[in-house]
Amino acid sequence: MSMKEKAKHEIQWTVEKFIAKDAKEITEKNIKPYEVVKGAPHNCLLHEGIATFLGLLCGIGAETAYNNASARIGVGNDATAPADTQSGLLGGSSLYKAMNATYPSKSGDHDIVFQSDFVSGEAEWAWLEESIDNGVTPNKNLCRQNTSLGTKPAAQTWRITGTITWT
Repeated sequence: MSMKEKAKHEIQWTVEKFIAKDAKEITEKNIKPYEVVKGAPHNCLLHEGIATFLGLLCGIGAETAYNNASARIGVGNDATAPADTQSGLLGGSSLYKAMNATYPSKSGDHDIVFQSDFVSGEAEWAWLEESIDNGVTPNKNLCRQNTSLGTKPAAQTWRITGTITWT
């Protein structure tokens, strides 16, 4: 009898919305989010990200890691359905932000957690797409998803977290 096992992944996006200009104000005033939006889980890894990930896993080539120094979360306003052949955000309005301190992090045995803050004056449009890449120079997007997370108004900080679960 032969048995086949498949690796699976799931990506979950969560946005915490704060009435605060930045993370410093959130911490100093102990501000709690006024709303938390959780998108539906999805599984669209992009070819360029998979190739980079495999290179890193096997030590092949000179790939840039998805670490605190280089990884970023991007948000944009394009509603095009995700496809694994895309190479990042498609929106006319889009912005990538560096990781918050201590991110990405490993949670348990199966989760990698990425997190960035978009402060007052940044990404103030409808958030319809999300991605994780490995920095400005390589810009290899690991994933892309369409999740309607709301329209970010001025004078707010939105904290977005992308959790990839591998099983």
